[in-house]
Amino acid sequence: MSDQIKSRERVADHGEVFTAEREVNAMLDLVKQETERVDSRFLEPACGEGNFLEEILRRKLTAAKKRATPPRRKKPVPSEFEKQSVIAVASIYGVDLLNDNVIACQKRLYEIWNTEYEAVCQNEVDERCREAIKFILDRNIVCGNALTLKVVDENGKDTDEPIVFSEWSFITGANLQRKDYRFDKLLAGEYEPTAKEKPRDPKTNDQRNLFDLTEEEPSDEGEFLMSYVADYRRIQSHGE
Repeated sequence: MSDQIKSRERVADHGEVFTAEREVNAMLDLVKQETERVDSRFLEPACGEGNFLEEILRRKLTAAKKRATPPRRKKPVPSEFEKQSVIAVASIYGVDLLNDNVIACQKRLYEIWNTEYEAVCQNEVDERCREAIKFILDRNIVCGNALTLKVVDENGKDTDEPIVFSEWSFITGANLQRKDYRFDKLLAGEYEPTAKEKPRDPKTNDQRNLFDLTEEEPSDEGEFLMSYVADYRRIQSHGE
């Protein structure tokens, strides 16, 4: 079998054909400037095992190293590269009908990131950052139907659950904010957040607890928005 298909059955059942590396690079070169921005967002609605997302991440990590390298220095500053690499990963999104593809894509992107992370940061690697990256990938690469905008079950069939994506952004220092949006509302342009940050503790001027969290009650349309802030190395501590 070609590297572009796993089986004839999957082609027949799901139309699954992977894009070859040459075509991936040719297509990405059409938006080359965007692929080399650390924070530009990309969504692959039929990501498969991540052929497009892999190359996008590689380009973004190259840009992250440049951003983390001060003038008159030859190597990136490890702590700055760590943050820039988090931004790079957090800006990549994917949807696929088949769970094995989603798992393979998450693993593939993590391994690409971790290889660069270890090469740049060496003895300054932080296991908490690794766990944060795994969590972000779990949120960003999802098993769903990009046509119906629904989460799918183990058989690739639509459920009643809408696809939800998280937006990640650094706000101050090491604080990373996560905001969750329904994918269908994003496409409809109805994505203004209603969640508010809790006030800072007047005694410490710090956010109360590890992260700030407010939850909106579902509206008549069943919409649900959530937002919280945490140190980027501990963004996974809240979980789902």
